[in-house]
Amino acid sequence: QVQLAESGGGSVQAGGSLRLSCVASGYTRNRRFMGWFRQAPGKEREGVARIYTGGDSTYYADSVKGRFTISQDNAKNAVYLQMNSLKPDDTAMYYCASDIRVANTGSWFADYWGQGTQVTVSS
Repeated sequence: QVQLAESGGGSVQAGGSLRLSCVASGYTRNRRFMGWFRQAPGKEREGVARIYTGGDSTYYADSVKGRFTISQDNAKNAVYLQMNSLKPDDTAMYYCASDIRVANTGSWFADYWGQGTQVTVSS
């Protein structure tokens, strides 16, 4: 059974930084897209960043390009999200996800989810 455990959320002022971590376990194959989604109150869940564990291909939502960086440590089965220049609009529950796919519409989907970690950015 695939399990994803996030950590690193918290509260920060606008312009600050946070680093989220996600450790995965229970996989039967190594190559997949892992990444992060977020959901703000009253809004739909949206894909933020994803990375291919079989290489280093990365993809970002337009709203976070240039501010967020996704990285991985395959030896630890871990994925990280470095978030810089945070804005109040970044306030959301952030979810680690695995086996991420992109629909023809451009929407992201995932087969496995973590429990989520809250990120709050104050102005």
